[in-house]
Amino acid sequence: MQPDTTLLAFDTSAAHCAAALLLHGTVHTRVEEMARGQGERLMLLLEELLAAHGLGWGDLDGLGVGTGPGNFTGIRISVSAARGLALGLGKPAVGVSMFETTQHLSGRAQTSVPAPRDQLYVYDPGTMGAPILAAPDDVTAAYASATAFPAEDHIRQVALIAAAQLHDAPPAPKPVYVKPPDAAPAREAPPVILP
Repeated sequence: MQPDTTLLAFDTSAAHCAAALLLHGTVHTRVEEMARGQGERLMLLLEELLAAHGLGWGDLDGLGVGTGPGNFTGIRISVSAARGLALGLGKPAVGVSMFETTQHLSGRAQTSVPAPRDQLYVYDPGTMGAPILAAPDDVTAAYASATAFPAEDHIRQVALIAAAQLHDAPPAPKPVYVKPPDAAPAREAPPVILP
């Protein structure tokens, strides 16, 4: 990370709308707990955070975004906002998963993240190619839990990790989905479009 990096990070993958501004080596965070409405609130929250520090969108060197796993719609909100802002501003955006933030916060590679129906997504980069779904009873104490850290800590880590990767020509952020969508594909062929 370059010492004068100015980066805006945000995340809506859980029941919150979270933002962090890395400015002069200090991370300023705002987290609003909410089960719904992140799509309507996100851009306003980001503009408020920038304005509180006398900044505009053009002052940013880049963006960081939480990519999940988490709420399907929430992940799509923040990742699409990051991709759109990056394109519009001509600035890089870096995606950071909750597994990465938990690894940094805990100092352990093995991590777990809450999943639907009282399950856990677990990931051990040393032994797994990708995260898997597991029952809580199957997860050992070696796994650091994402729930052990508040949202403020996670969004702060998104900003710091993104800033460290900002100048490495990062690929466009993409959502972290551990399981396939619950919706089934259409059973009928799509309509034919005639010339």
